[in-house]
Amino acid sequence: MYPSRFKYESPKTIEAAVALLDAGKGDAKILAGGQSLVPMLKLRFAFPDQIVDINNIPGLDYHRFDADGSLHIGALCRHEDLEHSAEIAERQPTIAAAAPLVADPIVRTRGTFVGSVCHADPQGDWAATMIALGGHLVVQGPKGKRTIDMKDFVLGPYANALNYNEIAIEAVIPAPKGVARGGYLKLERRVGDFATASVAVALDMDGNRVLRAGIALAGVGGKTIDANEEASALVGHDLTESIIDTVAAAVAAKAEPRTDHRGSSDYKRQIVKTFVKRILVAQIAEKVA
Repeated sequence: MYPSRFKYESPKTIEAAVALLDAGKGDAKILAGGQSLVPMLKLRFAFPDQIVDINNIPGLDYHRFDADGSLHIGALCRHEDLEHSAEIAERQPTIAAAAPLVADPIVRTRGTFVGSVCHADPQGDWAATMIALGGHLVVQGPKGKRTIDMKDFVLGPYANALNYNEIAIEAVIPAPKGVARGGYLKLERRVGDFATASVAVALDMDGNRVLRAGIALAGVGGKTIDANEEASALVGHDLTESIIDTVAAAVAAKAEPRTDHRGSSDYKRQIVKTFVKRILVAQIAEKVA
């Protein structure tokens, strides 16, 4: 199937892109990596009057750590940029663990971190990672810039908190309070398939003591599931098998899976519980090592 007809614009500045969105009154869409938008256009699940391609706007293809340790990811940073970054591998283990599990190598070459977050796919990897890490988005519209906490950004399946005339220009991960630890696990039937269940865990630690904890889930509900409240039970404690079991059970109970061809709801909750335990227990082993 071919997409419906649309106008194509390729602005050279963020301000020009915002002006096009504003003029479009909700009938214009941003094109960054295109790995979500293009398939939707071809299937006519999306049929905007105008496509605003931001790939010719300079200065958006970065990821960097600021002096305070916070991570900034520009709107045109590709998945593979994070996957192959030695600095990410050393300083942000949750992102490093998720990066090679995003879709497939072809998608990771063109797709963007920020675009994936904005797509708000209930099975998307990066939204879960951002929620677990307590991140936020910097967005720009006709009235300037504002920030949106990731916990408030995903409103539902494929729905986010952006206004029609705003562009998400940067994702920000706050600096860890201690040593950043964590991981990401995903069950899929084959490479590139939608997730049966995914778990993102992000910890800030002092030795074996947890200073901050975040957990989020994908693939087991109508939207990305924020389990940070359940994860907060770890804060102030050493990681032990007992507290890990308690938190894993609480997080699994937060999941809202549906029985389908990938498995029963009970099976998916068990996967969540197992993944949470596996990631947390690995942190104990890493500390001992």
